[in-house]
Amino acid sequence: MTGLDPLPLWLAVPVALFLVLGSTLTLLGTVGLVRLRSFYDRIHAPTLGTSWGAAAILIASLLSWSWLQDRAMVHEVVIGVFLLITTPVTMMLLGRTALVRDRAKGSPDVPPPAGSRSD
Repeated sequence: MTGLDPLPLWLAVPVALFLVLGSTLTLLGTVGLVRLRSFYDRIHAPTLGTSWGAAAILIASLLSWSWLQDRAMVHEVVIGVFLLITTPVTMMLLGRTALVRDRAKGSPDVPPPAGSRSD
């Protein structure tokens, strides 16, 4: 006996599918973070798990708890909006910071700043 026993089958199936989808996307983001070599490649992989993976898990949570509590649960919506706003901004700031650092060190792997000429 679990707390999810009152969940009907027609709702349990989509909840399970969203959980599997979200955990798979999060796993893919983790594998990409481990496998990719450069920092610039690595900043793209975790966003997959953070944005789409977390969204699928939050949808599953929203569906199941809204049914079990007999009211709409907005906690998941607030968490989802917060993740969708903060994740791209954080990745952009990390990428720009690394780019400025690498340009200051004179790394040959990064392009020159926009507007600079190499005559």
